Amino acid sequence: MPVDTERALAAAPRTIEISWTPEDVQLYHLGIGAGVPATDPRELRYTLESRLHVLPSFATVAGGGPPGVIAALSMPGVDVDLARVLHGGQSLRVHRPLPVRAAATRTDRITAVHDKGKAAVLVLRSDAADADGPLWTAEAQVYVRGEGGWGGDRGPSAGAPEEPGAPDRTVERPVREDQALLYRLTGDLNPLHADPEFARRAGFDRPVLHGLCTYGMTLKAVVDTLLDGDVTRVRSWTARFAGVTYPGETLRIRMWRGDGAVRVAVGAVERGDAPVLTGATVEFTQG
Repeated sequence: MPVDTERALAAAPRTIEISWTPEDVQLYHLGIGAGVPATDPRELRYTLESRLHVLPSFATVAGGGPPGVIAALSMPGVDVDLARVLHGGQSLRVHRPLPVRAAATRTDRITAVHDKGKAAVLVLRSDAADADGPLWTAEAQVYVRGEGGWGGDRGPSAGAPEEPGAPDRTVERPVREDQALLYRLTGDLNPLHADPEFARRAGFDRPVLHGLCTYGMTLKAVVDTLLDGDVTRVRSWTARFAGVTYPGETLRIRMWRGDGAVRVAVGAVERGDAPVLTGATVEFTQG
C-alpha cells in the first residue's frame, strides 16, 4: 500500500529552519479576514506593524512552505495522490506568545497511522523552538481516502460531541469570494483551493476554502468575542474538520464558555448550518 505504516513510524524526525517577519504575520491575518473595518483599533492589532500581536494559529503557516497536511505526504513511507487527501483535524498548543519576528527550528514526525477502514489517518506532529525555548506543538490529522483496510489500529473515535445547550455567544463571519486565493499566499498552494478542474477530480463542485483558514478565522472570532482581543491568553486550539467551507459563504460560529475553555461549533449558514468545525475547544488563561 502507498502508506507504509512501519516505515513512516520508524523514520527519523525531519528538522528544518524557519523564520518569519511582521509582514508574514500581517499577510496571514489578512488571509483569515482581519482588517474589517480597516480603521477599527481592534483590527489594527492584527494589521498595523506598530501594534502587531500574533494570533497563535499563525503557527500553522509560520515559515511559509507547505502546511502539515501536505508536508506529511513527503515523509518516508508515504506516497499518495494529493487529490485523495483531506485535512481531518488540527491541534495546536502554544508554550508562550509568538514573536512578530523570529528564526526557529521545526521538527516534524509521523506519530501515528490509523486504519479507518475506507481511509488511513496520518498524525503529523510538529514542534517548534527558537533560541529562547519551545514555541509550539502542533498535530495535523491527514485523512487519505482509499488507504485503509489493512487491519491496523483504528485510533480515537471522531463521533460528533453533544452540544451543551444554547451557546453563550453566536457570531457570523463572511468568507470573501477571493479568500482562498489570498490565504494560499501564506504557503498552501494546494490546487484544491483554486483550480476548479482539480477540485472536481477531488470530488468537489468547486474549489473549497483551506481548512486552516476556517481554523484561523474561528480562533480570531473567539479571541475577539470572549477573550477581550488578547491573543496571549490562548493556550491551545483543537478542531476537527467535519465539512468544507466554500468561498462566498458565511460561517456561523457558536461558543460555549466554561472555566478556562471555550467549546466551539461552526456551520455554513447558506447550507443550513452544515457542520464545518466540530469537537473544537480553545483553552485559555484567565484575564
